[in-house]
Amino acid sequence: MSMAVVGMIAGMALGLAGYFGGFGAFLLVAALGAVGFVVGRFLEGDMDFGDFFRPRERRR
Repeated sequence: MSMAVVGMIAGMALGLAGYFGGFGAFLLVAALGAVGFVVGRFLEGDMDFGDFFRPRERRR
């Protein structure tokens, strides 16, 4: 599935949550989507747990 389709589905889910559940439901769906994205990146091996705690290297 392409990233455009995934983004469209996520946008539709956020729109429906905002319409039917209000702003609180919109924030909840957005936060859970972000958590799911990070967990998915961990499971695919694209991200390590230490990435959140190591400072970024500065490149000049």
